[in-house]
Amino acid sequence: MRTAFIRQLVEEAATNDKIFLIVGDLGYSVVEIFAEKYPERFLNAGIAEQNMVGVAAGLAKEGYNVYVYSIGNFPTLRCMEQIRYDVAYHNLNVKIVSVGAGYAYGSLGVSHHATEELGMMRTIPNMVVCSPGDPVETQFITTISANYDGPMYLRLGKAGENIVHKMPISGLNIGDILLVQNNTGSTKALLVSGSILDYAVKRVTELENSFDVYSIPFVKPLDNKKLLELASKYVDIWILEEHQKSCGIGSAVIEVISDMYAKGKISNYPRIKRIGIEDTFYSVSGSQTYLRELAGLKI
Repeated sequence: MRTAFIRQLVEEAATNDKIFLIVGDLGYSVVEIFAEKYPERFLNAGIAEQNMVGVAAGLAKEGYNVYVYSIGNFPTLRCMEQIRYDVAYHNLNVKIVSVGAGYAYGSLGVSHHATEELGMMRTIPNMVVCSPGDPVETQFITTISANYDGPMYLRLGKAGENIVHKMPISGLNIGDILLVQNNTGSTKALLVSGSILDYAVKRVTELENSFDVYSIPFVKPLDNKKLLELASKYVDIWILEEHQKSCGIGSAVIEVISDMYAKGKISNYPRIKRIGIEDTFYSVSGSQTYLRELAGLKI
């Protein structure tokens, strides 16, 4: 995903001279293609993420569309005050890009696990929150971000994620929910967000389950019209996410559906099952696959 992101950002920067990229002394072998092509719009801020967000806010005030790029929870949890006050409060054109979502950097331990930041980011006013499921979604969301004026968070996988969308996506708009796999007559839907989408599609196929599988590339805002359609159509809705259950994607979906039910927009409340990380730390090092299994992220 990070490769799809940087390649598309280079393409966008060719026609948009306001795109500016700041990194926190990382991304080597990834960001060089941008740095070499647009050195005047690239800055290595060093290992100083909070300052990096402050610099981004200043550049945005001068008219730039600024991308802040770092690993997992470093540009998010470490910088929440700066994101809230410097960026979101002023509704500035800053994009926070986090690579290594969930347990992607699992071998480096809890300090590199990004498993709470979606919940924190989605509660901040003015913030659009994106969690693409594969490189195709990442490419589309990068283009959207380049043309969007305002704060945005992009939660990306690390590297090597498979392409899930075998057919081209015909356009993508903020809030869209995408049908990935359709089983005729199914009464069960599996909603997935982030790089765990590939596992979900393969697992549903392997088990020959009758789930319809949907990708949620935008955690905030959600497409309420689409969720109304899903809540009316399906008896069972499962939600899979590589994030804490608390305040994650499952919580966001339940909030919307619960409000719809309270307002009488749906007559029957679907059975909703959340598959996410319990309220605990996993203080071990291991591969992303190992930690996903340890956390019970399986169908």
